[in-house]
Amino acid sequence: MPDPDPEEKIDSTFRNGSLTAAGIILGFSLNFIGRWVSNPNDWSTIDIAPMALLTIGIALQVKVFADLLARDSLIAAKYDRSRRLFLIGLVIVAVGIGIALLNDILGLGSMQMLG
Repeated sequence: MPDPDPEEKIDSTFRNGSLTAAGIILGFSLNFIGRWVSNPNDWSTIDIAPMALLTIGIALQVKVFADLLARDSLIAAKYDRSRRLFLIGLVIVAVGIGIALLNDILGLGSMQMLG
């Protein structure tokens, strides 16, 4: 895909839809980590990897959410960069959740996610 013109702008309605979607997904990510952290079970060293990935992924999502709230986010190049970063953050969170689930299924961690 060719790079957009530095002065090219996107429609604010389009950006607002992306902002809404990013906010909802960020809310789900924060809710997941909040519920997992508040679990009364003890932590083990195996829980560090998924927690680190969740933290990094959520940090990227928060950064993108803040970037999309900025006035200059209507510039196409900045919007495209934010979109790519959000997808990277989303994949990192998904991998962290996958590792946490795998640890739970295999009985490796003490932080149980499944009932």
